[in-house]
Amino acid sequence: MMKASPFRPLLARLVLGAASLLVLRAAADTIELSNGARLVGKIKQIHVGTITIETDFAGELKVKQSLVTKITTDKPVAVRFSDGSGQIGVVSAPATDKVAVTNPGRTTNVTVGNVAAIWPAGDPDPDVVALRRKWTYEVDLDISGRTGTDQSLGTALGYKAQLAGPLDTFKYYLAYNRQETEGEVSADQFKAGVDYSDLFTARVSWYVRDEAGFDRVNDIDFYDIAAAGLGYDFLKAPNQTLTGRAGISYRYDEYTPPTAALSSAGLDFELEYTYKFKNSQFHDKITFVPAFENLNNYIITHEASYEIPLAKSLWKLSMGLSNNYNSQPVPGVDRLDTLYFTRLVLVWGEGAPK
Repeated sequence: MMKASPFRPLLARLVLGAASLLVLRAAADTIELSNGARLVGKIKQIHVGTITIETDFAGELKVKQSLVTKITTDKPVAVRFSDGSGQIGVVSAPATDKVAVTNPGRTTNVTVGNVAAIWPAGDPDPDVVALRRKWTYEVDLDISGRTGTDQSLGTALGYKAQLAGPLDTFKYYLAYNRQETEGEVSADQFKAGVDYSDLFTARVSWYVRDEAGFDRVNDIDFYDIAAAGLGYDFLKAPNQTLTGRAGISYRYDEYTPPTAALSSAGLDFELEYTYKFKNSQFHDKITFVPAFENLNNYIITHEASYEIPLAKSLWKLSMGLSNNYNSQPVPGVDRLDTLYFTRLVLVWGEGAPK
């Protein structure tokens, strides 16, 4: 009888190990494109005509569904078809441009184009997720100083929160600004406000807003501006928006005695523009609020900023200027107050840029 080779157990283990590696390698999702390319990885979702797949060699990739001819998954996924029906099962490709979704009790065959969405089984439908409102929070800080020919010190603090969905947006904010030049206070302002807008149609919305605060350099111990009206999106694209607003306002200014307080209804006009570059953003907003009691008595506020994210952290740098124009300031105060700023901004929340 021949003696068993001592190398056989080792050889068997190597063969089994190699087979296991091949199985693990094969256990992956795949998509094939019309140009013959094949991507292997993990399909995270298919939604609104885009397939998102996580690969080992290139990270997360997004591919247009119209370019895909075959889809396969190694595990059951949730699938919604273009007719609104759905099924959980393993996806295979019986032929080019064909999809089969199979579970123990049922197999459904459709074309790739009739797959409306795919997502991990047990997770919510991407359409439901897209309709959810998401919170975004920001805290900003700006401290500037100067010594030499003259001495100055400026401090600005701000906080913003936004709850945004596809149909409406709610914002509230706080901001404080104090500037000293040669020992004299040149700015001492605080404001707090809320803003809500809701879409009637894809471009038309209604809004309400209210802002209150003080401006001690202008002898305003307390002010409040409330407004409501309609908005219209002149531009509404993924990379840029231009929104105009027009409505009715109420303005109340309580001045340091002996100046009489202002209490008057008026108009409210706003124009807001945003342009998103690949890795930065420009934002510009201007408001004009005249009082019916005296149309020569009005306030114009304007702020323009350019924001740059700092690496992939939660921080960004915001540079710009803000203008506040009061057509009838108290004696000894300029009508136009301009502030140039460079702010460090911390951003977080579900709706924050990824």
